[in-house]
Amino acid sequence: MARGAVTITPVDGPIRGNAAPPGSKSITNRALLLAALAEGTSHITGALKSLDTTLMARALRQMGVDVTEPDATTFVVKSLGRLTAPSEPLMLGNAGTAMRFLTAAVTLCEGKVVVDGDAHMRKRPIGPLVAALRSVGITATDTDGCPPVTVTGAGRFGAGRVEIDGGLSSQYVSALLMAAACADGPVEVALTGPEIGARGYVDLTLAAMRRFGADVEQTGAQAWRVAPTGYRAAEFAVEPDASAATYLWAAAALTGGAIDLGTPASAFTQPDAAAAAVIASFPHLPAEIEGSQMQDAIPTIAVLAAFNENPVRFTGIANLRVKECDRIRALATELNRIRPGLAEEQGDDLLVHSDPTLAGQRLPARIETYSDHRIAMSFALAGLRIEGITILDPACTGKTWPEYWQVLDGLGVRLS
Repeated sequence: MARGAVTITPVDGPIRGNAAPPGSKSITNRALLLAALAEGTSHITGALKSLDTTLMARALRQMGVDVTEPDATTFVVKSLGRLTAPSEPLMLGNAGTAMRFLTAAVTLCEGKVVVDGDAHMRKRPIGPLVAALRSVGITATDTDGCPPVTVTGAGRFGAGRVEIDGGLSSQYVSALLMAAACADGPVEVALTGPEIGARGYVDLTLAAMRRFGADVEQTGAQAWRVAPTGYRAAEFAVEPDASAATYLWAAAALTGGAIDLGTPASAFTQPDAAAAAVIASFPHLPAEIEGSQMQDAIPTIAVLAAFNENPVRFTGIANLRVKECDRIRALATELNRIRPGLAEEQGDDLLVHSDPTLAGQRLPARIETYSDHRIAMSFALAGLRIEGITILDPACTGKTWPEYWQVLDGLGVRLS
């Protein structure tokens, strides 16, 4: 897909067919890191091959781990169970999972490691995680609360209690939990605030850790105890990506069609799978949707809400401001590009003034995607019902779903 633009031709009937989302980005990157920390050879099947997972694999190779890719959905990871300090900075683009997870994991190297990203990443907060690492004696510095981060590791993670404010991102918590299994002694990871962004992703982390042999238990509503077991190589199957599935669920709902994903919504363990029930209520979406536990699904539902019978307010989504872009602002701006007044920011809420008569209209709009894969994929849905929708920088979907446009084409959507 060229980097310029793609225009979607509205469909003239229900979209019906079969389309499989790729493997879960969240689970793939967890499995890659845990396999790198495990002694032996691990096979990760059903994995996502995208920019984010490529950046994670490349960083692991820089730290002495043998990562090979025998086919389009498999990683084979051979490791001695330890990481070595790389000779060059780890450059992670705008891959948030890789940045957060590796910031904690490189404490297991002996020596100085710089963890960095692109211009977008350098605006994304990481201060709470760095502060938590320093609290257990790790030498780590950030740059005004954002990357690049410099960590001087001692080859191990300190034992004891580490506290973290997970309000901005659950990835901070997951990063500490995964590194903690390689400590000198038991580690208690405790939350300092009452809230955590997308709590269900911590559950994904715990499940993956246990699959690689970790002994971790929840000791209270806000704390976990991780035993110093290290990790064992494993065979690990990655489930399909629930966030990617939301675009297919929404395309079917928006056109009155049916798309068989090969996996029922009930089989997903990722938090964004909760969006399936919400999307199924279209065109009668709830008047208020609390999005804190399905954050990556909100762009999908917000675009769907533009065609709803009644206005929809999205709450609990403040964390969307520190994703690949400020997604609240991006959603409001681009919905208003389609039709002025279609959406507005109210504090950290997003209010979509739904209008079902949008369907069938010609409303030419060139959608800015802000180098954000989810903005590109979600606004493509608007083009299924509105004539004249053009998505700029369509190749940004390669971050998590390189084949997105081919999948739409395979479902009969005309792209030019």
